[in-house]
Amino acid sequence: MCTAKTVEESRTTHVEILMPGDLNGYSRLFGGRLMEWIDVVAAVVARRHAGCEVTTASVDNLEFQAPAFTNDTVVLEGRITCVGRTSMEVRVDTFVEALGGRRHRVNRAYLVMVALDRNQKPVPVPQLILETEEDKAEWDAGMRRRALRTLRQKENY
Repeated sequence: MCTAKTVEESRTTHVEILMPGDLNGYSRLFGGRLMEWIDVVAAVVARRHAGCEVTTASVDNLEFQAPAFTNDTVVLEGRITCVGRTSMEVRVDTFVEALGGRRHRVNRAYLVMVALDRNQKPVPVPQLILETEEDKAEWDAGMRRRALRTLRQKENY
């Protein structure tokens, strides 16, 4: 049986300064680039939690709330919100950080990651220890999203 872990044990932060190669034709952060960074952050969070390789199963929500521009500091923060038997839901928040440290969120995404063994078969993941009210609220919301995903899968068959 896997040892349970806290949300804090897998929390991950990634920082970028936006360069011209990260921008779209409107000189804003290219959504595909941000999606790549989000996927990497979610994978690191899930690997830290599961202690093994992972794969992205789905992106539940990817909401662009504000743009980011050349030379902006972009901070991505990832955390486990909910776990199943072999899957983990990861929330990744993206912020633009001003030089004084003030942040505003530009994106929030929820991804489902699946733990894999050496043969790329799903394996059990550690349970999640919920320490704070925020952890508990995220768990409850994650369970509701999981139920919606299950319902959508049934409707598609």
